[in-house]
Amino acid sequence: MPDVVVELFGTTDAMRRHRDLVGTAQSAGIPVDEISAKSAAALSETVTPQGLIAVCRSIDVPLRTALDRAPRLVAALVEPNDPGNAGTIVRTADAAGAGSVVFAGDGVDPYNGKSIRAAAGSVFHVDLVAGHPPLDLIASARAAGYRVLATSGGGVTSLADLDLSSPTVWLFGNEAHGLPPNVLQAADDVISVPIYGQAESLNLSAAAAVCLYASARAHNGR
Repeated sequence: MPDVVVELFGTTDAMRRHRDLVGTAQSAGIPVDEISAKSAAALSETVTPQGLIAVCRSIDVPLRTALDRAPRLVAALVEPNDPGNAGTIVRTADAAGAGSVVFAGDGVDPYNGKSIRAAAGSVFHVDLVAGHPPLDLIASARAAGYRVLATSGGGVTSLADLDLSSPTVWLFGNEAHGLPPNVLQAADDVISVPIYGQAESLNLSAAAAVCLYASARAHNGR
């Protein structure tokens, strides 16, 4: 906890409900301050705040550090524009066994409050890489032995036809525009998720979940 948490704020009621957590923070030498319910609401940016707010250090790592740890699965969000989807994909990547999530190019800050809440703690379980240029990411990943797969509704290869046994970096675009043309061209392959019903497409986070779990199944043999 001392490596990440700088300071802890809480309402009287929240500190009473979470005595163990508050005690752990105090034992670690982290300053703990009592605040009003109104202040907690303002700090937490939510309609129904939990009453405890922690100020934390940034935890992102350089891309080289993340790749040197040789995760078999990496999720990359290229210019993401929806913080809720971004956080959901971080959580899904964690659940699928990804070792790193890269926020590539301009877009949502991985520390955006909505994104952090949607990630539900998974930002502490994977290596986060923030703001890395997409084409540099692709070049670095390929040099490290990864297969780089881009996702697009117009992809020429169906997810159902892929061999996903090798270490893989998945590239996901944003809801509005998908992946930029230069990123699609630079990837090793452009993949589409097959649609068997009448839906026009999948939500970005749903499509990411399908792709990441396809890799997870291939890597884990089930």
